Amino acid sequence: MGRGKFKGKPTGQRRFSSAADILAGTSAARPRSFKQKEAEYEEDVEEESEEESEEESEDESDVKKKGTEALIEVDNPNRAKPKTLKARDLDASKTTELSRREREELEKQRAHERYMRLQEQGKTEQARKDLDRLALIRQQREEAAKKREEEKAARDAKKVDARK
Repeated sequence: MGRGKFKGKPTGQRRFSSAADILAGTSAARPRSFKQKEAEYEEDVEEESEEESEEESEDESDVKKKGTEALIEVDNPNRAKPKTLKARDLDASKTTELSRREREELEKQRAHERYMRLQEQGKTEQARKDLDRLALIRQQREEAAKKREEEKAARDAKKVDARK
């Protein structure tokens, strides 16, 4: 007999565990010893990987081949072969040409550094304007300080006159 459009989950009915089951660690949900089992599994995996690494270090020339590679010698020209270069094999005098974007980026950085050096020396137009503005502000501050001192001296003189 058909079950209809909506079928139940393949796990069957739900099982609820009681508080006693949870405390005892025998609940239907994840048992308390789950972490212990997981730790044991990880240790087993680590031991296997250590054994494999020892075997691989002994037989580095025997690389596991996929599919029919073990049976048939095939030279695929499209396959990327790992190129390992040692430091002594590298040619230090050989320089690679930069791409257009990299070259433009370097030029931009150098131009900015050159501009900043000129800016620090005060040779650019913007630097001259900034220095003029700073000189004007200094002059205004000095005048304001003198004015404050004169007002303070005048107040002190009034206090002294008022006491007499």
